[in-house]
Amino acid sequence: MRTVNRIASGQRNRTLRYRLIQALFIFILFAVAFLSSGGQVLAQDGENPISGKPPIGSEPSVDDFDYQVKYQRAFEAVIWSRPALGIYSFRRAAFDWLGYQDNDIIAYSELATPRLEALTANSSTSYIAAFTDLRKGPVVVEIPAAGDDGSLYGQVVDAWHLTIADVGPSGIDKGEGGKIVFTPPGYNKEIDDNEYIHVPSPNYRIAFAFRSVVLPGKTLEDAYEYAKRTRIYYLSEADEPPEPRFIDPINDRYPTLPLYDEHLFEDIYDIVTVEPVQKKDKVMMGMLKSLGIERGKPFSPDETTELAMRQAAIDGWHYLQYLVDKEMINRPYWEDRHYYSLQPTDANNKFDFTYEDRIDLIERALPFFWGTFYPKELAETPTTEYTAAIADKDGNLLEADKLYKVNVPADVPVEQFWGLTVYDRDTFSFIYSASNRTTLSSYDIEKMETNADGSVTLYVGPNAPDGLESNWIPTSGKRPMPVMRFYGLTEEFKDSFIMPDFELVE
Repeated sequence: MRTVNRIASGQRNRTLRYRLIQALFIFILFAVAFLSSGGQVLAQDGENPISGKPPIGSEPSVDDFDYQVKYQRAFEAVIWSRPALGIYSFRRAAFDWLGYQDNDIIAYSELATPRLEALTANSSTSYIAAFTDLRKGPVVVEIPAAGDDGSLYGQVVDAWHLTIADVGPSGIDKGEGGKIVFTPPGYNKEIDDNEYIHVPSPNYRIAFAFRSVVLPGKTLEDAYEYAKRTRIYYLSEADEPPEPRFIDPINDRYPTLPLYDEHLFEDIYDIVTVEPVQKKDKVMMGMLKSLGIERGKPFSPDETTELAMRQAAIDGWHYLQYLVDKEMINRPYWEDRHYYSLQPTDANNKFDFTYEDRIDLIERALPFFWGTFYPKELAETPTTEYTAAIADKDGNLLEADKLYKVNVPADVPVEQFWGLTVYDRDTFSFIYSASNRTTLSSYDIEKMETNADGSVTLYVGPNAPDGLESNWIPTSGKRPMPVMRFYGLTEEFKDSFIMPDFELVE
């Protein structure tokens, strides 16, 4: 009997140990599952769904979801709209500040000064610009033929800042001039191809910007008079074209720079409620509705929306500035230098950054953050190049209130000219100063002090070195962004030329 009891007792002990081990094993499994689920209790026998809500104990990061949603959508709208805003602000400023009307022609009689407040504008050649609205019908632009007395080159862009026609010797007219007719979206009437070069526009409002080149033996005045041969009128007026009204804003402020406060969204409203909505932009149109931007309805944002839009515009500017400093410095034009191209294209050598599976919004925003009027497609061997200096030879970002120098070699291998223009790094526009000097170029060599080997040392900073005022571009305490422009690139330039870096003058 004792033997039987001992056996039974041993069996009970083994059973108890087995159950304890089994219970411990289940507990461990439960603990692992609990921890891996972020603290949520897994469903047992259908009591709760497996997921569907945040982890137990989590809290929302904001209290005001109305503001947060509006801010997020406004921020994305700032990046998305960057190309369209750049060209719309040009148009808006012409009407508001210059008394412009559609089909007037803006022609600068002299080189632009800081009163042209524009993104990386040129002050080596004179500008001619115009705007029109195809809702009123097709528009004809007459371009004079290029020749010994002058030459125009430039772009016509649509409301999204994408080039629909290049003009000039490398453009749609091949330098032969002629009549280009631009037709609005959905236009289906026949155009006489023998008389006109037909360009259909995907948008209603388009803009023109040409440069009149000073040819050898000619003067700036000659280039201005040549530019005034341009004509713009509606196709309905073609039998008796009206005399154009030219506007010369050389002594006027022309503030074309984009806005970075809540008023930026008024420009977005003015764009998207006029221009056709493309399929790729319908998601953004839905997001804009959260801000009160909707076709066929007035734009009257409430206080919360205005606060969200204002902060989003400010943050968008800071974010894009951050990208210029932190990312563009890693994309040098010359491998061992600190310049980057102001014409960064997409993978197709274009500027729309549209691919089969996506639109690269950030990459698209950057070139239109600092510039305007890009070619339709950048040639594999371009004839012009614009390179901006972000840092000095030691890789340090250029700073305000410091003096820098750069040595431009003798005989830079270009067929036309080179020029150094200095911009305010914050606005990418010309810097106001006592002299209003913005540029020094190969046209100015005879006025500058040159080195024994024919090179010329240029200075950029708040004050000129003693005796070298002629070689100096003032910065007036602004953080500088020097840009070297090269026109008429030769094979030598493309194969072997390397521009020296800027150096800090101690």
